[in-house]
Amino acid sequence: MILPFLPASNLFFPVGFVIAERVLYMPSMGFCILVGYGFHLLSEHWSRKMTWCCLGVLLLTHSIKTYNRNADWESEYSIFMSGLKVNQRNAKLFNNVGHALESEGRFEEALQFFHKAVSVQEDDVGAHINVGRTYNHLKMFKEAEQAYLKAKSLLPKAKPGESYQARIAPNHLNVFLNLANLISKNATRLEEADLLYRQAISMRSDYTQAYINRGDILIKLNRTKEAQEVYERALLYDSTNPDIYYNLGVVFLEQGKASQALAYLDKALEFDPEHEQALLNSAILLQELGRPELRKIARERLLKLLAKDETNERVHFNLGMLAMDDRNTDEAENWFRRAVHLKQDFRSALFNLALLLADDHRPLEAAPFLNQLVKYHPDHIKGLILLGDIYINNIKDLDAAENCYKRILQLDPINIQGLHNLCVVYVERGKLLQAQDCLSHAHELAPGEEYIGRHLQIVQTRINRLRQSPDGSREKEIAFADYDPQEFGGRAGRTLSSDSVDLLPSLGNSIVNSNSEEPSGQEGDLPKEDADVPFGYDNKKKTVLPHQQLEPQAAPLPADDDPVFLESDNTNSPQSFAATVGDSIAHDSKHHRTDGSSSGKHAPTAVHRDDGVPSVKRADVSHPPSDGSLHHAHPAQQHLHRPKTIGQDLDDPSSGMS
Repeated sequence: MILPFLPASNLFFPVGFVIAERVLYMPSMGFCILVGYGFHLLSEHWSRKMTWCCLGVLLLTHSIKTYNRNADWESEYSIFMSGLKVNQRNAKLFNNVGHALESEGRFEEALQFFHKAVSVQEDDVGAHINVGRTYNHLKMFKEAEQAYLKAKSLLPKAKPGESYQARIAPNHLNVFLNLANLISKNATRLEEADLLYRQAISMRSDYTQAYINRGDILIKLNRTKEAQEVYERALLYDSTNPDIYYNLGVVFLEQGKASQALAYLDKALEFDPEHEQALLNSAILLQELGRPELRKIARERLLKLLAKDETNERVHFNLGMLAMDDRNTDEAENWFRRAVHLKQDFRSALFNLALLLADDHRPLEAAPFLNQLVKYHPDHIKGLILLGDIYINNIKDLDAAENCYKRILQLDPINIQGLHNLCVVYVERGKLLQAQDCLSHAHELAPGEEYIGRHLQIVQTRINRLRQSPDGSREKEIAFADYDPQEFGGRAGRTLSSDSVDLLPSLGNSIVNSNSEEPSGQEGDLPKEDADVPFGYDNKKKTVLPHQQLEPQAAPLPADDDPVFLESDNTNSPQSFAATVGDSIAHDSKHHRTDGSSSGKHAPTAVHRDDGVPSVKRADVSHPPSDGSLHHAHPAQQHLHRPKTIGQDLDDPSSGMS
């Protein structure tokens, strides 16, 4: 009975495959019975002492071997390396060593073993997938794509009249997802990625992961209706998958259907109460519905997330947003400070914290946060306007204020607020002729803004008065000094004198500033963060004498408005992650911007977050279990954002442990 097994025993020559030790547990019972029976026979024919000595030697040698073997089981890496010591012709062993190294982040070493697996067995599809995935980890995308294409070329070819689905290993279909994910990083190849997902679905109609990822591509292609149909079809095969419900919620958000979106996010939470992205995004939707009872639910969901991860700056920020809705500025300040502490370049938290402090008459506390904001986000126009405001009115640093406004005009040459406030700096410096030309240029760009006309009239009046004064004064010399109109975007060689511009019709004597009151809807209104006008300094009423001074255009808050207007950070990172769909999404019926810029027009007031639109959950597995089941990535982003895509590829379990 033993002879037929000798060729496969590895005793005389290596056979090229390995057998897991667990499959030898039951056969070892027969070996133990043979040892006991042999001991009985020897004790009858030999002396009892000699028999016991032989048994002792047998037990000692096997005990030593067992002790030494335990060291091999210290880690996955050590156990698979022990297998390679006795068998160098098995691709599965090389793949498993590579997986062990990959799990430790040692990608360069893992790549060597995956390449060795390919050299041992060139038609091993899983080994080529492993090579491609490791190249992807190493940011060697061209090599990764070549490896995936090689794996794809090794798949069985369809034969006429034969089901392709029955001829291909399901795990090998992962190559389509990994390759599609890789090329989808290039926005010009989205159609190509969509074709790969459709091929995978045609080979296996219940391939849920392919449906999920294809839906994400369709959203990026602005084909939201098709994405909706794809997700609904995926539900036919997996009706309890919370990620599919979450993604459907994202699709409805893309379509502007907030109530349907919230219903699907709640459905995702029904199947997975710990679904982090559904918790976060549903909380934000509940908050923006504006009802106190819903804000309570939103707060509970955010606090639940906070209990899971106290280092998530997004959760702190949105708790601050809720506190602002409840008009609890002290609590909001605390949450915003925590968010900034966790992420120093958190655009939204920095701006909103600074604006909150400025509105609370603490501009000197706001200034460091604004400087930090423009350090990390030098294109944040609203932050630059607020910072320039503080420099003029509180720190009295006209040079710094002028730099802020000139920076705004570099970013947006027709930004009326930045241009007007730069004109004010010229007035503060006493450069009236330059201020007149600057205000004239602003009036040409925005003829409907009455406050600019009034300020221009004030400057012209002061110029005329100064012309009538005796020559030789320092004030007059500064007022009529030469200047370069291109500093504020004026035409070169265009220098206006006071008598070259007709005085505009009288528009009143009051100078509009941060502390004077204006009727609602006029230039005096200070819209919420997203609006395109400058920000105010405080809300105190103050009478400003005509012809005395000009202040940067900004006005008080209407009595029925929130004290602070919030923006949210534009996470420009896809991530940061591969699938970012769109740039922003308007919530409720209000409009908002996402870039921190201003257009010079009065926009409707709105509270917004500019973190981008919701992210679609995509299948994402870096190291799947041996049974081939798929896990989903945890969110790393915030507000109505698309979850991580397949940033890490799907392993091929068939190339893993035996």
